[in-house]
Amino acid sequence: MSLYERHPGPPLARPVLVVALEGWVDAGLGAAGALAALLGAQPTTVIAEFDGERLIDQRARRPLARIVDGVNEGLTWPRIELRAGTDREGRDVCYLVGPEPDFGWRSFTDAVVGLARELDVRLAVGMGAFPAPAPHTRPVRLAATAPAQSAELVARVGVVPGAIEVPSGIWGALEVAFGEAGLPAVGLWARVPHYVAAMAYPAASAALVDGLCAVAGLAFDSAALHGAADATFRQVDELISRSEEHAAMVRKLERTVDVAEGNPLDVGGELPTGDELAAELERFLRERPDRSPGEG
Repeated sequence: MSLYERHPGPPLARPVLVVALEGWVDAGLGAAGALAALLGAQPTTVIAEFDGERLIDQRARRPLARIVDGVNEGLTWPRIELRAGTDREGRDVCYLVGPEPDFGWRSFTDAVVGLARELDVRLAVGMGAFPAPAPHTRPVRLAATAPAQSAELVARVGVVPGAIEVPSGIWGALEVAFGEAGLPAVGLWARVPHYVAAMAYPAASAALVDGLCAVAGLAFDSAALHGAADATFRQVDELISRSEEHAAMVRKLERTVDVAEGNPLDVGGELPTGDELAAELERFLRERPDRSPGEG
């Protein structure tokens, strides 16, 4: 029994597959913001829908009930979809969207690889964001991951050097599966300043869209995201300027990043956690609803 249902769609010519499933990890809503911008750029069509009954824990991801004057008009179930669209120049792009599967990861990755082969996908690109010891006053940098078969792609983006072991999201499983199937794949990860990781940080989204365009040869307009990033920068800067302690923390992060540009995890000593600053940022932004992150 197939794990997905195929739907009619437009003919596709060697599309890029963008994977941005909701799950682990997306600091600053970097991938979520990038995906929203991509999906909003051009119309898309659902060409495959996965069986949520077999993949999703519906107590963890409950359906939404629409109730009008006490009448339950139906449920909206969480869905994993493959959508097809184009970039600004008509190049074909597919988007794998929805919640990260709770169950059946091996079956899911096999099904996605099968779809990618059927559609003659030329490159799969995953998107995510992680908290990093980086200041908001520097451009958001990307780090790449890729299976050994696509190792040349990471050199075009940059990496976190050294060996680390971290919990994997579904993209990690897909990355391995694409590599084993001989399909080019690369994960793009935005490094989000750790003290703003809990709020929307459009600079990360802009960096991901720009990185996707660069690595996949696509054309998307990130101007709105960069405008939102400028507004968020001003908000964060305004708060930090009120505290010499916070300003000193940012200056230390700036020195660290500037000196160790090629080794972002070599922080050269203990850095502040930023927890107090993050809490103050959240309070500051809640108190100023007219200037929330993401608004230009």
